[in-house]
Amino acid sequence: MEWVDLIRKYNPYNGQEEKDKELILHCIDIFDDILTRENKIAHITSSAFIVNKAKDKVLMVHHNIYNSWSWVGGHADGEKDLLAVAIKEAKEETGIKNVRPISCEIFSLDILTVLGHIKRGEYVSPHLHLSVTYLVEADEEELLSVKADENSDVKWIPIDEVNTYSNEPHMQKVYAKLISKIFLRFKEK
Repeated sequence: MEWVDLIRKYNPYNGQEEKDKELILHCIDIFDDILTRENKIAHITSSAFIVNKAKDKVLMVHHNIYNSWSWVGGHADGEKDLLAVAIKEAKEETGIKNVRPISCEIFSLDILTVLGHIKRGEYVSPHLHLSVTYLVEADEEELLSVKADENSDVKWIPIDEVNTYSNEPHMQKVYAKLISKIFLRFKEK
């Protein structure tokens, strides 16, 4: 199934996802470079929310630019297989070798605002990340490593403490939503 069709068929979890899905699809319709950073206004990114087998911990990185604990992810950079992007980013940013999708379906859709910042010595203007998130699992015993150009630490955080580690209020809302979806899907069975 084409990446656009995966977004079209995604069933929004709440009003935020409904509105974000609508805007993401609108951006896909009006921009022909939405999969690349050539689009300076908005572009597709893919994130991995990495949980352990028990789904009681999340693997997070301390992000250099935002100086906060965060999930992993990155730009599609022309790649249409957004799950592959999320898995590649999970491996690159944490050092883990074995990552498996809990589902090949999209777990969350979010539009994330990116403030202007310096990256590799150059200013990057404010823009939007049209974030497609996948829920993936990894072994918490696996060796972790820092990707020094992007993060300064990597660790497993108890799922109920994720928002005490993040100092980004807009991301705390995203993490709270993701965690509530995990509890609905796995913890109440």
